[in-house]
Amino acid sequence: MSAHVAILMGGWSAEREISLVSGRACAKALSGQGYRVSEIDVGRDLADVLLRLKPDVAFNALHGRWGEDGCVQGLLEVLGLPYTHSGVRASANAMHKPTAKELFRQAGLACAEGITISLDEARRAIPLAPPYVLKPPAEGSTVGVRVIRPGDNVDPLAGWRFGDELMVERYVPGRELSVAVMDGRALGVIEIEPLSGLYDYEAKYTDGMAMHYMPARIQGDIYERAMRWAESAHVALGCRGVSRSDFRYDDSEGVGAGLYILETNTQPGMTPLSLVPEIAAHEGIGFEVLVRWILEDAGCDR
Repeated sequence: MSAHVAILMGGWSAEREISLVSGRACAKALSGQGYRVSEIDVGRDLADVLLRLKPDVAFNALHGRWGEDGCVQGLLEVLGLPYTHSGVRASANAMHKPTAKELFRQAGLACAEGITISLDEARRAIPLAPPYVLKPPAEGSTVGVRVIRPGDNVDPLAGWRFGDELMVERYVPGRELSVAVMDGRALGVIEIEPLSGLYDYEAKYTDGMAMHYMPARIQGDIYERAMRWAESAHVALGCRGVSRSDFRYDDSEGVGAGLYILETNTQPGMTPLSLVPEIAAHEGIGFEVLVRWILEDAGCDR
């Protein structure tokens, strides 16, 4: 219990503030169990900071670009410092949604139809009729996601600041589902009902903006399918530790149909409103136990 743990959090991505909340919650949980904890608000001098502090292990509580897309993981591999969650390749593949979708399809998982195009192409013409979804290819926490519906009198690209590429996908109506996977095993399926109609960044991280139902209010065969698909996604990407896969379920498509995987998060949030701790708690795994397990699972890919 005397291990020195560096909690990596904050950073400079669009998800900085949420990462700080996750990191502080994990730091409190670990320090309360006897670990020596150093909280690091990550900057571009991270290597120097780690070499100075000489921790035994890094708990990666970063969210978004640079923190969960393989970049920090690569640095930790070079330093030979064990770290939590997935490694370089899995992190990069999961964060880049077009790559993740291709791996999901190869694993036999259904994805919403879509295409990745340049911003210039999108300005000339969006290749799908509404309703459709616009997404940055490599952001998390629904950052930049826009749903365009029939009759919307708006410029779908107004103020776009998420790079020169974007994904355009068919909008799947229905239920929002998430599945937590721990050590390769799905723990359960939670259903989220955002009060605004879209489970966006605000709904995810503002108390009272969404209802959570654990277990999800879906029939047993779809529940089991979501569990198995989340496990398959975890394997297809090469994840380790804990992951969370997100789904849409359109029950109007008929019996046995309508489930689509959206993405897999290799470093799920650990805030008071986050889904993985809630799913784990339903399975009898308290927050401190969950955080300690994630830490003890830390390692390097090489």
